[in-house]
Amino acid sequence: MKRKPNRRQVSKVASPSPISDYNIDGLTHEAKGVARVNGKVVFIDGALPGEQVSAQITKPGRRFDEAKLVAILTPSNDRVSPKCAHYEKCGGCRFQHLSYPMQIESKKAWLNNQLRNISSQEALSVLQGREFGYRRRARLSLRVKGQSIEMGFKEKSSSSIVDIKQCPVLTASLESLIKPINRFVKTCPEVSTLGHIELLEDDKGVSVLVRLTAGLTATIKDQWHAFAVEHGFSLYWQEANESKVALSALEMRRYDVADTRIDFHPQDFIQINAEMNQKMVSQAVAWLNLSAKDLVLDLFCGAGNFTFAFAQQAKSVIGIELLPSMVENAKRNQHLNGLENVNFIAADLTKRESASDIPKGITKVFLDPPRAGAFEFLPNIINLSPDKILYVSCNASTLARDAEFLVANGYQVDKVSLMEMFPQTAHVETMMLLQKSSKQKR
Repeated sequence: MKRKPNRRQVSKVASPSPISDYNIDGLTHEAKGVARVNGKVVFIDGALPGEQVSAQITKPGRRFDEAKLVAILTPSNDRVSPKCAHYEKCGGCRFQHLSYPMQIESKKAWLNNQLRNISSQEALSVLQGREFGYRRRARLSLRVKGQSIEMGFKEKSSSSIVDIKQCPVLTASLESLIKPINRFVKTCPEVSTLGHIELLEDDKGVSVLVRLTAGLTATIKDQWHAFAVEHGFSLYWQEANESKVALSALEMRRYDVADTRIDFHPQDFIQINAEMNQKMVSQAVAWLNLSAKDLVLDLFCGAGNFTFAFAQQAKSVIGIELLPSMVENAKRNQHLNGLENVNFIAADLTKRESASDIPKGITKVFLDPPRAGAFEFLPNIINLSPDKILYVSCNASTLARDAEFLVANGYQVDKVSLMEMFPQTAHVETMMLLQKSSKQKR
């Protein structure tokens, strides 16, 4: 008797897509070239506008396809050689193959498109600093596979780790540590107990925080401390049972901004671009045009990065932050800077009732929310009726949403600035000033 074929055994393996030529006429904010074939969009990672390339479809879709770059047939005049040897694999600096002036133009075009319903293109200015050597913080992932040890950053669209030897966007002090730390980690007998490693440079120097997944012997810790002394950095341990390293006030880190001192925990959020942070705070003070009559509300204030700069010129400032630990840190910084016209409050700004402790008479509001934006709190801001609202955002789409609400409720966009906090990457930071419209003032 003849057996029927097993359908699972005879199923066909999908053949790879053919390699085709494409003309690139656009660029996404993630640095993917845009081609159009018979009305359908094809995104090609690494291709630039004006280029003719060969590429292979890797992910076909109903509305668009994604393709892998195979060859550049006609290169763009704006194409440059990436400075980093890990560029092809690393998922961080997506724009290194594009000349820096065109990186700025690309981000400006994308930001203008995001804000097209609320702001004119003429209002957009650019705040920028150095192209490389700006990043003062980095987290290095670790992975042990048998005898193989990888230390570095995540690959593009992958959970794999690029075993890095350099990172030109890091400050020179941090980049110079990568090779010795890489060598030292790979000779550590208890490397499997290391979770990740955080590098930080601030006004106290360089520090390294080691996250442990299990206990580390005293002998190995002594070797780490000797290594830290040899290379001139402070060493912190986050034990396996700690959600955050326990530190004394003297062990806190420090940076200065706008003639004020900010002490912070090495695991707390700070702006990673120190040069741009200085410029951003200065621009915020200038745009708000503060006077001794102003009562300022600083939302999502953190440890006081903007708060104390505002307090030097305003009558008083109220800073609101979610985490009580951050508020306590901000109060310590207030004492360090000798500023009595500041009041810090711990409150959840995603809840409308969190405005209950805010007094009447607020004249200006500053907010620097996380990526999700501040939509839930906006009605409270409207009720306060400030003359100016200054919004700093790391997510242009939520900024556009929130700004549309503010514009619909009596405010108009006065100024917008693209802040180039992360050169060579796809990230865009924005500062937007909104003023009470003339109708609202009457």
